[in-house]
Amino acid sequence: MTAGAPSQAEAHEHSHSDVSGGWLRAAVFGAMDGLVTNTALVAGVGGGGAPPRAIVLSGVASLVAGAISMALGEYTSVKTQNEQLDLEVDKERRELERNPEGELAELTELLRGQGVDDRLARKVAVQLSRDPEKALRLHVVAELGLNPEDKPSPRVAAVSSFFTFGTGALIPLLPFLLGTSLLWVALVCGGLGLFAAGAATSRFTPRAWWFAGARQLLFGAAAAGVTYLIGAAIGVSVS
Repeated sequence: MTAGAPSQAEAHEHSHSDVSGGWLRAAVFGAMDGLVTNTALVAGVGGGGAPPRAIVLSGVASLVAGAISMALGEYTSVKTQNEQLDLEVDKERRELERNPEGELAELTELLRGQGVDDRLARKVAVQLSRDPEKALRLHVVAELGLNPEDKPSPRVAAVSSFFTFGTGALIPLLPFLLGTSLLWVALVCGGLGLFAAGAATSRFTPRAWWFAGARQLLFGAAAAGVTYLIGAAIGVSVS
């Protein structure tokens, strides 16, 4: 190796994004939900002929209620998922204690399914089974598709969804809060937020930024269009 040249390990060093379902999923879901919810709400209430003060009041109430609901929902769902995983891990641990030979045969078969030849699969399974915790982890990952050592945090998911929902829900309200009383300005602001949020998610996916942004804008526009028509119909009927 020449002086100053990177080693093979250094040359192949790389990292991966968080795909465990923790903060990223909660943040994306929270931001999109906040944007769509309040853009549609502003369209519906504004379409019904409500004054700017009523739109702001409805929007702020939706922002607070939605952010709290999202945080509680994320915390409960992630906590429940983790508790279910713990239950399955305990079940697998009992199976390893009660039926070690059967679990050894199962691990051998799992290795064969990955392309390891019969004799080597048995030898590797025996070697791995000498460490009960390592064998347990392999069984859980293979059977459940989840790593018990890489569980998402309920608190992180809750905090992430709370703030991202609130931020997304605030965007279509900004024009009214800054003194503008024109509905279309608020809807354009919400649309720009939807496009920007959608485009930002392309960093974590193979989609082009313009495709991800346009897709989210289309979804939000459809929701806002429906609520605007409903609000306009209700506004006419009660006036």
